[in-house]
Amino acid sequence: MDAASFAFTAVVCAALIGSLVLKTVLISRQIRHVARHRPAVPAAFAETVTLEAHQKAADYTIAKARFGMLGNSFEVALLLGWTLLGGLHWLNQGLLAWLGGGMLQQLALIGCFALIGGLLSLPMEWWSSFRIEERFGFNRMTLGLWLGDLFKGAAVGVLIGLPIVALILWLMQAAGALWWLWAWAVWMGFNLLLLVLYPTLIAPLFNKFEPLQDETLKARVSALMQRCGFAAKGLFVMDGSRRSAHANAYFTGFGAAKRVVFFDTLLQQLEPAEVDAVLAHELGHYRRRHILQRLVLLFALSLGGFALLGWTSGQVWFYTGLGVEPSMDSPNDALALLLFVIVVPLFTYFLQPLVAQLSRRHEFEADAYAVAQTSGADLASALLKLYKDNASTLTPDPVFARFYYSHPPASERLARLTKA
Repeated sequence: MDAASFAFTAVVCAALIGSLVLKTVLISRQIRHVARHRPAVPAAFAETVTLEAHQKAADYTIAKARFGMLGNSFEVALLLGWTLLGGLHWLNQGLLAWLGGGMLQQLALIGCFALIGGLLSLPMEWWSSFRIEERFGFNRMTLGLWLGDLFKGAAVGVLIGLPIVALILWLMQAAGALWWLWAWAVWMGFNLLLLVLYPTLIAPLFNKFEPLQDETLKARVSALMQRCGFAAKGLFVMDGSRRSAHANAYFTGFGAAKRVVFFDTLLQQLEPAEVDAVLAHELGHYRRRHILQRLVLLFALSLGGFALLGWTSGQVWFYTGLGVEPSMDSPNDALALLLFVIVVPLFTYFLQPLVAQLSRRHEFEADAYAVAQTSGADLASALLKLYKDNASTLTPDPVFARFYYSHPPASERLARLTKA
């Protein structure tokens, strides 16, 4: 191993160890903080949250945090297995010997990588759904439904993902030194197309979407959207209760294809005025241009990522520093893509607090918009019900929350709504 490869290996190992230590410290803080506040409901919620509900949320949070520690260790083992321990090198060499160099071998490499990774992660996914979620009364999936979702997800991934990957691999070979710019344009176009196609072609493969039947609620929601200057192609109810007891509402689609989707569990838990307030919050994200801002950020970050991939894919140390010997007589484009996907999250993880802070700011702004359009009391009441029904802890560790939480903690969010 030359000096450049050794230096890159050292940097990757430092990032791996640093991220694992930081994750462990943050999760340990969360577990200790939540457990310490488990015996009593916070004073601000004493009149609205029962001790039983508070302790269920604490136990659920701790169980997920401990499982998260196990998941972090699994991810580290998987990363090392693919890279420095030679897994990806062995897989690549085996496929080269079988298929020779060329597009078929590169697609087979990516496909085998995805298949093996998916199979290895199945026990973790099963435990999350059928042990943790079921223990706390959230999982409603049967094993057959879970397996069906896996099969359909894999089929969609092959039908949609394989052509886009093949096109990017072709561009890496045929588009010259600036292939990464063309690949970025294709990737972003693909993402925008998915925003349009997902609501009508992909989502219905997994859930049933029916038009909102409650005429009174439909009239309220339509009046709210008209007042806010928002147009959608329809109001739909999704059978979320078929899989989980968690509740939510969201907008999906892009441009003229936007639609409003309510989980059936949400409509069962909230009063009409509370549904109005939750919908106004989601409208606030559009009216404050949060969706556009996030798209622009995605465009910029992905452009930087493709440019970095364009440079590193031509550096021998990038491969050898990650335990892979690049081929001298066939393309290494699939190897470059996989190694990039594996190693980049080690470094982007440290940007998590910035992303979370931006998201929390957007949530506060959407809350403020909802208060201006509906009622702060209704929004606060709806959020409190959702916190309780989703077993979200009211006492997260402040450092953990600042690092990870995309939504403000309940105490901060409801305090602002109370003032409003």
